[in-house]
Amino acid sequence: MKKTLRRTYRVSKYVIYKETLVDYKEHFWSFLGAFFGIGIIAFLQSQYLLEQENVFLIGSFGASSVLIYGAIQSPLAQPRNLVGGHVISALVGVTVYQFVPDILWLSAPLAVAFSIVLMQYTKTLHPPGGATALIAVTSPGKIADLGYWYVLSPVLSGCIILLLVALFFNNITKNRSYPTSTKWKRLLHKKHKHPLKN
Repeated sequence: MKKTLRRTYRVSKYVIYKETLVDYKEHFWSFLGAFFGIGIIAFLQSQYLLEQENVFLIGSFGASSVLIYGAIQSPLAQPRNLVGGHVISALVGVTVYQFVPDILWLSAPLAVAFSIVLMQYTKTLHPPGGATALIAVTSPGKIADLGYWYVLSPVLSGCIILLLVALFFNNITKNRSYPTSTKWKRLLHKKHKHPLKN
């Protein structure tokens, strides 16, 4: 029993130590990625959208930024999850709102629950997707008026911006590699070798 307790203590101590290590370089690139990802979307919203259409930046993008810039090795932060999770959840949220628009106690849990199950089924689980579905059923006015356009903009267009910024900032240094899929890595890090001409 003492042996088990000692081992558990050692493992816990090691895990806590690793989790609390401060890597300033990692934090720097996470900061830049999040700053530019959200910044571009916010800039587009403030400069190019009319006041009555001003819905390009949604709250769930902040949560996605935590994953795709701060936890880039997480399976939940990969491109398939980012784009697929948000798009599926947006579709679910809008559809639920079409059928149950005025019963919040029913539409909100239905939207989140269905979006989770569909993300699991399609292997695109992305926690901020639940918020995207919830925004579709709880936001009055502009977002509700968008209907299925909500899926294309702000959701899909915002995801693409966040992803492009992540692909750039998460691959600047040798220590960061995003996404984790070997197929993507080969595509992003492909070296073109040109034979020397005689």
